[in-house]
Amino acid sequence: MFVALGISALVGYLLGSVNFAVLVAKRHGIDILKEGSGNPGATNVKRVLGKGPGNLVFALDALKGFVGAGLPLLLLKSSEPNQEIVFVICVAGLAGTLLGHCFSCFLGFKGGKGVASTIGGLVVLLPVPIVIGAALWAIAFYATRYVSVASLALGLSLPLSCWLLPKFTSLQFGTAQLIFAGAIALFNVWTHRSNIGRLLRGEENKFTKKTS
Repeated sequence: MFVALGISALVGYLLGSVNFAVLVAKRHGIDILKEGSGNPGATNVKRVLGKGPGNLVFALDALKGFVGAGLPLLLLKSSEPNQEIVFVICVAGLAGTLLGHCFSCFLGFKGGKGVASTIGGLVVLLPVPIVIGAALWAIAFYATRYVSVASLALGLSLPLSCWLLPKFTSLQFGTAQLIFAGAIALFNVWTHRSNIGRLLRGEENKFTKKTS
């Protein structure tokens, strides 16, 4: 199990370290690290280059998370009877992907905030809670126009969904899933710590459509 955990995390880290925001922006002649907020993520690409490139980066980043979590599941589902162990190994793959995205070895251990990659991984690991979280993201974003507020709402909704859904539906979540959802929420808050500071100071920029 420990070997599988290590391999899954390492493969995920290398996959996550491929930064699509930098690559897509470079194809448009832009160094995204020097434009907008300087963050190599989908939101900054969308601000600087517009909807098309921004959505492409979001989709590619989400795909990273999906593959990071889904590849171990694909390889182990038929050979490992203990599904709790399979889940933990898949979590290691997603965790490695998120660490690679946020601390890319190709960018001097800098990176994005990992929201899109988290969503992609959660489609594999917690499909119902992430659908609820995505709906809350949309509500929070269109109500406030702050991407950071929407992302925080999504992250914090995950452990709440895992706790509340079994009380009102037939869905059940194990201890590993609850701990994982809570860890994702905390990680999401940590990666948005600078945004939280700007929100508290009234300095956070609202998302506005690029006009060109």
